[in-house]
Amino acid sequence: MKIALMARNAKLYSHKRLIEAAEERGHTIDVVNTLQCYMNIASRRPEIYYNGELLKGYDAVIPRIGASVTFYGLAVLRQFEMMGVYPLNESVAIGRSRDKLRSMQLLARDGIGLPVTAFAHDAKQAGEVVKLAGGAPVVIKLLEGTQGIGVVLADTERSAKSVIEAFRGANVNILAQEFIKESGGTDIRAIVVGGKVVAAMKRTGAEGEFRSNLHRGGSAQLIKISPEERSTAVRAAKAMGLAVCGVDMLRANHGAVVMEVNSSPGLEGVEAATKLDVAGMIVQHLEKHAKAGDTKTKGKG
Repeated sequence: MKIALMARNAKLYSHKRLIEAAEERGHTIDVVNTLQCYMNIASRRPEIYYNGELLKGYDAVIPRIGASVTFYGLAVLRQFEMMGVYPLNESVAIGRSRDKLRSMQLLARDGIGLPVTAFAHDAKQAGEVVKLAGGAPVVIKLLEGTQGIGVVLADTERSAKSVIEAFRGANVNILAQEFIKESGGTDIRAIVVGGKVVAAMKRTGAEGEFRSNLHRGGSAQLIKISPEERSTAVRAAKAMGLAVCGVDMLRANHGAVVMEVNSSPGLEGVEAATKLDVAGMIVQHLEKHAKAGDTKTKGKG
């Protein structure tokens, strides 16, 4: 196969591993800097250009779109789809997962376990939002935040109201979520490939840190997840429509609850913790499923 890897930094561990895995299996893989692509949106003849050359002849595209370039990245991916190139994850599915509010609504619709979550526009309703989320302590999240950035734990109702009012005063959209105290600063990252959990790790936050993100100094270790947690991860991936994703869950007293579904999960932590070739599994999924023109959306929004 000839594969395009949409990525801005070819030197990141995840991207190097995907390149290695593809080349080990005899495929050609080109790194395409998403922001340096430009498109000809012509009737019945969609084209993408990169460094002055027309991109053509690709069998599959692996989108690794950073959160900060979601809008343009999805536009480029839609163009690949309209050209009949098979996407590892489709543009519509990535868009769903990047919208924290929409993703929560879709997960809730499908009956998947979630922390109690509240959302409002008017800062005057801050008190009611905190009550809906189960009262203090409460977790307040920016809708656009990633890697634990823009996530605040408010210990009291007063501080929660102040944080919500400050964010809304700056015209920033936020969610208020129930604080799952029993998780003890740990969460589970399950990697789903093709409707199956292929790897899982437990992430533990740094000393005094309630966020368990590895980017925030957290640590990771191998974990055996329960059948319920495995089912929750698979159903969450299906609800988003993602073939490959990382599903972040907490162990609450009432079962597994999903915090987030990540369409471009990092591979370094999970491969180090599990000693599994996750990049190879992703390429094998492409080998099995990539067919010219076989996209459900064909670039439709």
